[in-house]
Amino acid sequence: MAPRLKVFVTSDGFTDFVVATSSKAKALAAWGSHLDLFKTGMARETDEAELVAAATAQPGEVLRRPAGTRGELAKLKPPKKPKPAGPSKAALKKVADLEKKLASLDAAHEQAIGKLERERARIEAEIESERGRHAAERARYEEALSGARQALG
Repeated sequence: MAPRLKVFVTSDGFTDFVVATSSKAKALAAWGSHLDLFKTGMARETDEAELVAAATAQPGEVLRRPAGTRGELAKLKPPKKPKPAGPSKAALKKVADLEKKLASLDAAHEQAIGKLERERARIEAEIESERGRHAAERARYEEALSGARQALG
């Protein structure tokens, strides 16, 4: 057997909020309240025929009407869904794309450095070769100069 529904009402001063549930705790949950509104006197159980008829027709749904009126009850718009706790897919994609670009940049940099290092090694080998050729030719000229000086006297 289904539990007996009770009709509860609270107000924020501008709007009356009405819900039909089986307990005060469920009414507080439907209203989204973390405070015990019944304990503070801001919420109460009601037996107004109009409110009971409308609320029991839609159990668990929060109905609203302008505060202190006998106006028609309307469904309360559902609360906005909270943002997910984690990062969005777009933010994750952006991070992944930037990581790929960074990795590509690093690879291109390493390739350029490797090319320059090879060029440096080639140039240094050329320099050493030139130093060796220069030293050999200088030695030949010094020997010739030494011989020419000795011939002078």
